[in-house]
Amino acid sequence: MEAWERDFEWLKVRHIVKSAMKKDVLPDLQTVLFLVGVQELGRIPKEKFTKEEKRDLMHVAVCTLLEGDGYFEFEGRDQDGWPHWKEVKSFSVKGASEQEAFLVLKVIEYFKKYNELTSFSIN
Repeated sequence: MEAWERDFEWLKVRHIVKSAMKKDVLPDLQTVLFLVGVQELGRIPKEKFTKEEKRDLMHVAVCTLLEGDGYFEFEGRDQDGWPHWKEVKSFSVKGASEQEAFLVLKVIEYFKKYNELTSFSIN
């Protein structure tokens, strides 16, 4: 995927999330990762997530997104229902901007896959 295509698809994902959250501004990558983590957790608490839980949810999202490339392997859920992975191989993408661009691609793939199961449209 060329850079302009990635940017266009990423903008569409951000607009979907903005609309779903009924916000006035486009979300950043951390916000989208948080929401992917919530989706993968499969539940919303009665009270707000703690700061530690928010960090854990972003970790859940990253593991979910990188699992398909063989970086993580799903181990199961703990007694509280939180998913856990084991690292299979080290993340090979170096540099913060390169890592962010890679995660953006993985988020786009995730939303396209999710699109097959829902009424969201990013195509």
